[in-house]
Amino acid sequence: MLTYLPRIQCFPTEPELGMRNIPLMEKKSAPSVLVVDDEALIRWSLAEMLGDRGYTVTEAGDGRMAVAAIENAEAPFDVVLLDYRLPDSSDLRLLEKVRHLAPTSQVIMITAHNSPELAQGAAALGAYRVISKPFEVESLAALVKQAQTDRL
Repeated sequence: MLTYLPRIQCFPTEPELGMRNIPLMEKKSAPSVLVVDDEALIRWSLAEMLGDRGYTVTEAGDGRMAVAAIENAEAPFDVVLLDYRLPDSSDLRLLEKVRHLAPTSQVIMITAHNSPELAQGAAALGAYRVISKPFEVESLAALVKQAQTDRL
């Protein structure tokens, strides 16, 4: 019994086609967001909402964890959602440190204690926006998208 296989046609390789000069496009990874809040439910709900929209989300429950996440990240976060009052930080020093460690990241401050002084101080240190708790999740999602777009 004989078995016949189909004939294989050989195609020219890439260099033979003159494709040597076509640049390779790098695969873009999902935009990344660091969510820093001491309230686990807020972190979870933001991580779920942003994850559903295609973001890679990292969570931190305090300032120390946020700094470690930024220092250990392979690439700078696109956006940092930073709660103003944390167990180990209740002023703008953490924002200043985040901006120093990740100058290309857009930082959105989240606070239940908003004031004109806080907004001005945060803006002076490079915060993208300051928003008040409670906030609408859809509005925050749109703001994160805008911040990520403005970063590029």
